[in-house]
Amino acid sequence: MSLPSYFVQSLSGRDHAKGDNAAAQMVNLAYLIGDREAGECLVVDPSWDPMGLVQRARQDGMRVVGSIVTHYHGDHAGGNLWGHLVPGVAELVRAGVGPVHVQRGDAELLVERCKLDPAKVISHDEGAVITVGALEITVWHTPGHSPGSACFQADGALLTGDTLFVQGCGRVDLDTSDPQAMATSLRRLAAVTDPYEVFPGHDYGGVRAQLQEVQKSNPVFSMW
Repeated sequence: MSLPSYFVQSLSGRDHAKGDNAAAQMVNLAYLIGDREAGECLVVDPSWDPMGLVQRARQDGMRVVGSIVTHYHGDHAGGNLWGHLVPGVAELVRAGVGPVHVQRGDAELLVERCKLDPAKVISHDEGAVITVGALEITVWHTPGHSPGSACFQADGALLTGDTLFVQGCGRVDLDTSDPQAMATSLRRLAAVTDPYEVFPGHDYGGVRAQLQEVQKSNPVFSMW
């Protein structure tokens, strides 16, 4: 399965937010994903350096028409992260780059954390399709790390946020985490047979891998 016609993976502290030690330590992965022919894309998890990601798209001749967040946490969406104010979707909205797409379970938390106008946030349920140009991005609701954690599937790419890393999965000891929900989400991913390529929310054990390889080598599939 092929990747979308426009697909960029960007590592915090190296590709964007250069020189930001906190961003480098967090090894967040952001994405630009869209339709090359239409010249439009969305930015996924635009924390640390949202306008730098927009500028990258512009250099590629693309226009960012909104953002997607895999979940509401500050290192992915921006906002307050343990007392540190991280730039993110709020800066994009103020710059006229909107709306923000999120799974419904995290919508209220995202609005509160990032001080967003609710009118600028589009909530999605399981199976919803977000379109950019001719590209269709399907929402997989995979709660556990947060109530509205989601994976986003576009062509052969599966953006898994903090639900699934190449090695490991997201924490389930946070205030809004749910270990049982995470177990259910991981069992769902363990059963997927389509040859998707996993693109996670952090470089924990790698920045990309075939889903079937992750199913074999990632210990969380035997733990849960």
